[in-house]
Amino acid sequence: MKPDIYFSRLQEKSRSECFRTILNNTEAYFSQFKKGSIVGIKMTVGDKKNTGYIKPELVKILVENLKRRGAKPFVFDTNVIYKGQRQNAVDHLNLAYQKGFTPDKLGCPYIIADGVFGTDSKVIKVDFKHIKEIRVPSLVTVLEDLIVLSHITGHIMSGYAASIKNVGMGMASRAGKQIQHSSMKPVIDTAPCTLCGCCIETCPMSAISELSGKAFINSKICVGCGECIACCKFGAISIHWHEDENIFAERMAEYACGILSHIKRKVFMNFAYDITEECDCISGNDPKITEDTGIFASMDILALDKASFDMITKEADIFSRDGKIKVHQHQFKYAKKIGLGNVDYKLVEV
Repeated sequence: MKPDIYFSRLQEKSRSECFRTILNNTEAYFSQFKKGSIVGIKMTVGDKKNTGYIKPELVKILVENLKRRGAKPFVFDTNVIYKGQRQNAVDHLNLAYQKGFTPDKLGCPYIIADGVFGTDSKVIKVDFKHIKEIRVPSLVTVLEDLIVLSHITGHIMSGYAASIKNVGMGMASRAGKQIQHSSMKPVIDTAPCTLCGCCIETCPMSAISELSGKAFINSKICVGCGECIACCKFGAISIHWHEDENIFAERMAEYACGILSHIKRKVFMNFAYDITEECDCISGNDPKITEDTGIFASMDILALDKASFDMITKEADIFSRDGKIKVHQHQFKYAKKIGLGNVDYKLVEV
């Protein structure tokens, strides 16, 4: 049986009305969160300059819905592996508070799940093609109730970023994030490189330096995050797009599958508006690459991501970067193969 994907079209409603419509029509999803349930709401506030993240006033609508049921919600994220205000919990929380994610505005706590320095990392044994153990915050090993709120964006490595990335990468510990990135390393094309220094300054791992008047990437330090590619204005940095891009996508799907197998009750929601070419981790107030679409919800993470993608890319695959990136299409197929969800679905517009 095809899973239902509930969809509320944004062009006809405000964002808050759109979200309330989804919640009102997915009562069966949320009735599973009983009185006393401690419900984790996974989302990200994005980097300091990012403006496309899901705003706290929308999240509060969900929090109030859960609290009326007697549930005990909290919002959470994990620390990242690159430089910036989300590399440790102190700066991360201060950034979240600056963006309005305070208990009084959310109606619930906002926490960083993997500790002050991101060192809270437990090992869960799995049996996938690439990954035999996943590294996650201890919260993941005990959490039973989960709602995932994902702002859809483009991404330099995964092409399309939505709920699978938010879980697979976003719910991994810092060690788990690095493992997923480790197969892909960018290289410098010295001809167009001007040694402007942008990549050296941007690199989260300090893996780039000057060598003979050009930028040089130390592959032993590089974790393959792709930020240097996004910042280079001269096309001097690229990834060899061969099997590695698919390995990256497969690892992320394996992580998402391993994580979700330990959580009993799950709901996933994708927010398709303010979609930018880069993800919320590195984009600022970037121009939108497509019109706002709406909000999607399902209990099947793969079907949700596929339905959202199909709706957004009716005219063209805006996430492929002119056909250069096809990794997201591969990820859909692989995620189905390992049992993460379904690629067929029934769209229910509300």
